Amino acid sequence: MAKKIPMRQCVGCGEMKSKKEMMRVLKTPEEVIVLDKTGRKNGRGAYLCMTRECLVKARKNRGLEKSFKMSIPDEVYDGLEKEFEEENG
Repeated sequence: MAKKIPMRQCVGCGEMKSKKEMMRVLKTPEEVIVLDKTGRKNGRGAYLCMTRECLVKARKNRGLEKSFKMSIPDEVYDGLEKEFEEENG
């Protein structure tokens, strides 16, 4: 039997992709939003495609706000963008 591939929906573009192809944004129990590079940290996760466009779209359509049911300040998005750029060169 084929192994089931965990699929996740991008909060930017809404596309379904395998978990490995996506980056996980995490809301920690302390209500802090971080990029979860390992995908294993505790907390509520939302997923984004590995493209900058999806991060921009998520910012525009408030995808992370909907996922985490909280408002997200611009600094958090700026921080995610910075981390994202470091990650993807």
